[in-house]
Amino acid sequence: MNSPGQAGKAWDHGTNEEFYDYYSNASLTEETRERFTSIMDMMYRVLGPEKAAQTLEIADIGCGAGTQCRLWSERGHHVHGLDINRKLVELAGQRAAEENLAIDFRVGSATDLPFEDESMDVCLAPELLEHVEEWEPCMREFTRILKPGGLLYVSTTNKLCPKQQEFDLPFYSWYPAPLKRHYERLSVTTRPELVNHAKYPAIHWFTFYGLRAWLKERNFESQDRFDVTALEDKSPVGRLAIRLIRTLPPVRFLAQMATDGTTVVAKKQEA
Repeated sequence: MNSPGQAGKAWDHGTNEEFYDYYSNASLTEETRERFTSIMDMMYRVLGPEKAAQTLEIADIGCGAGTQCRLWSERGHHVHGLDINRKLVELAGQRAAEENLAIDFRVGSATDLPFEDESMDVCLAPELLEHVEEWEPCMREFTRILKPGGLLYVSTTNKLCPKQQEFDLPFYSWYPAPLKRHYERLSVTTRPELVNHAKYPAIHWFTFYGLRAWLKERNFESQDRFDVTALEDKSPVGRLAIRLIRTLPPVRFLAQMATDGTTVVAKKQEA
């Protein structure tokens, strides 16, 4: 489910067997299906009922074993899944075929997407950006393939929050850069268990504010997880909390610090 960093590089499309086994099994759990369903439902809310009712072109970058792709395909959309890991892509294709779902799966890099300019209505990039050596080429590719009015979904690391799931180390998000580089080296040499044997461990840590600024320069309007939360799913106390977060910037900042990941939903504006 990872994708690397420089366009034109000869990427390793292989996989560690423990990594493959973990994701091939995890991709079938109800928890995984519920997580991707919640992302899809949230994107539907942002798209609006009229747009969501259309047949959309969906790009799932870092698609892994294809769970998210199958969910969108089940709703009748045209889905394109891409991942660096050839074995996971092959598994994704097999599972889609077993369900008679016509999904375009490809092996490739997020730095050089095989899709035309402004060809996609939705681009999904969950838990990918942190693994990329040069993340900006990936973001440029995500923005390039989206149509005006299209939506980009990115979920990634949050350097504001001490809790994280990338490294099996406490408070890793707050480690100084030299110490992070030390553990990154260990994770790809003698201590692969620190990152669950991922071939491309997390090397970047983001904030919503930084990604929002980057996207604004490219004519995107961004929302965070609190902006796109469905209030009707919350208790009265929860609704009040979300309204306070949306209204008061200092409260939003504190809420970002308490969240172990960064979520951005960005809409490409008309030229």
